[in-house]
Formats: sequence, structure tokens, C-alpha cells
Amino acid sequence: MKKTLALIFTLLLLQACSSTSLPDSTAASRYHDNSSRDDALSGGARMIPIKTPKGNFNVWTKRVGNNPTIKVLLLHGGPAATHEYFEAFDSYFPGASIEYYYYDQLGSAYSDQPDEPSLWEIPRFVEEVEQVRIALGLNRDNFYLLGHSWGGILAIEYALKYQQNLKGLVISNMMASIPAYNAYADKVLMPAMDQKVLAEIKKLEKDGKYEDPRYMELLMPHHYQYHILRMPPDKWPEPVVRSFKHLNPKIYVPMQGPSELGASGILEKWDRTQDLGKLTVATLVIGGQHDTMDPKHMQWLAGAVKKGRYLYCANGSHMSMYDDQKTYFDGVIRFVRDVDARRF
Repeated sequence: MKKTLALIFTLLLLQACSSTSLPDSTAASRYHDNSSRDDALSGGARMIPIKTPKGNFNVWTKRVGNNPTIKVLLLHGGPAATHEYFEAFDSYFPGASIEYYYYDQLGSAYSDQPDEPSLWEIPRFVEEVEQVRIALGLNRDNFYLLGHSWGGILAIEYALKYQQNLKGLVISNMMASIPAYNAYADKVLMPAMDQKVLAEIKKLEKDGKYEDPRYMELLMPHHYQYHILRMPPDKWPEPVVRSFKHLNPKIYVPMQGPSELGASGILEKWDRTQDLGKLTVATLVIGGQHDTMDPKHMQWLAGAVKKGRYLYCANGSHMSMYDDQKTYFDGVIRFVRDVDARRF
């Protein structure tokens, strides 16, 4: 009798295992099935026409995977860096069956680069993202927006105007206030630096010698390696190096400012701390302990929105998707799945 019961139990267990493995296999097959996609010929890449006050241009996007309920649009930093440093997502999102879109904003490497300074304003970028959303067919039933650094500013601004289109929002390594960021740099980051090195950097900035090789020679070991990406410069991942190489200074400098120890330019007074309570969409905020951005501010930001969660990367810096990679991607994937399953 006991042997019979054991045999029955074993058969039931095998049946359960086979029935649960089939949907996983089917889901993986569907994720990689591009037969019904109109961008299959180009491997998911397409140029999207954008209307602006200064004419029509094209921006580059590339889709990876298929998932009808989870589609993540990635907003790169800079301003005017590129999608390239997001290529680390290739190691994680496909395995989680997350559909995602690379996207170079107007003025960035793979997209048109008009020489028109009036285009580099936040509201214009917001309308660009909305046009990209429409062209890609993203909607509130599937649309997740992930913005990193400057992309986090853009994501906040987009959500404040168009959150009705969003299913989920991820603000990665960005504060809600540039004045607060500058204060953190002044009171925390710079006092922790070698003061002789800081004095030389400040002297170069005062003299406008931002292109002097000595400027980056000082910043790389004394600032970048501590707060941008915590790896020896010769070990930086190739997509990061490539993306930084392609950054467009004609946009970066007017918006961010020439100094690497704080922000100025168009973004200098940007502050949305008083408006965060208007955000009701499910939101994940990511902060790194060694970030250029204040991790405590980013934790506060997660509590200031209506439905926020904070992901803390204890070993991370500004590019936590590299120097605290497992924490970063485990947290992002968990958030996306929780929102999709209505657990958040």
C-alpha cells in the first residue's frame, strides 16, 4: 500500500513538473518570436520621425524581445550620452522575458544631431518621449519608463505630464533637485577629496581649461573612479567607454555645464521636490551608496511619491548597473514583475 501511494505521489509530482515547465518554455519561445513584428527585418531597430518646433528629425530605437504586458523604454543619461551603456541589460532582461527598447534621444549618436540650441529644453524632450511612445505602441497596460541620471530627470518630467500612459516608472541614480545635488557635491563629495587635487581642479575650471588633458587626468582617479563607476579606468566595461566617447558636448555642456563636480547651465535650477506627491504611478527609485547623487535624498524621493519603492545599491556608484550589478537588476526585475502581477 505504501509503495502504491509513493508511486502515485511520484507520478503526480512528475505531472506537475511537466505542466509547469511547458508555460515557461512557451513564454521563452514567444519572447524570441519576431515573426509578427514589423521590425523583424532590421533586428528590432527603427528610426522614428519626431516633430519639433524647428522641423522634423529622426531618432533611433531598437526593440529586444516580446512581452505584451512588460515593455521598458530606456532613457539614457548625459544629457546627450547614448543608449550604449545600457547594453548590460542584455545579460538580465531577456532571461526575465522583459521586452525593452534602446533609444538615443535627439542629438545623440545614433539619432539625428541638429545644430539647433533651442531644441535642448526639457519640455521639448518630454514631447519627444511621448512621440516615441506612440510610435512604439506603448500604453498604460505595458509601458515602463526607466530613466538613468539625466534620463531620470526626463522620466520625472514625462511622468508629471503623462503618467496616465505609464504602468511603472524607474528613476535610476537621480535626485529630484539639481540645487540639492550641487549642495551634496559641495558639502559631502568635495570635502572628501584630496584637497590639493581639488584646488588644482578648481583652478583649471576657473581658467576655463576643461579641455586640458590634466583636468580629466585628475578627475578620473579622484572622482570618476569613486563616484561614477567604481572600477579601475582600464577595466571599465566597453559599452561604457563607447558611450562616453560618443557623448555630444554641444548638448551636454549647455545643459549640464562644463564642470564635472556639479551641474549648471540649463539644468542648474531644476527642482521637482514639491511636485513628487502628484506622481501616483508605481515608482522604483535606485540609489548607490557611492553615487554622485545623495542616496538619502533618493530614499526620501521614493517616499515622496504616492507608490514608491527604494532600491539601495550598497556597493554602487552613479552607474550601479555595473558596480553593483546583481543588486541593481534583481531589484529592477522584481519591481517590474510585482507591478505586472499587481503585487505593488
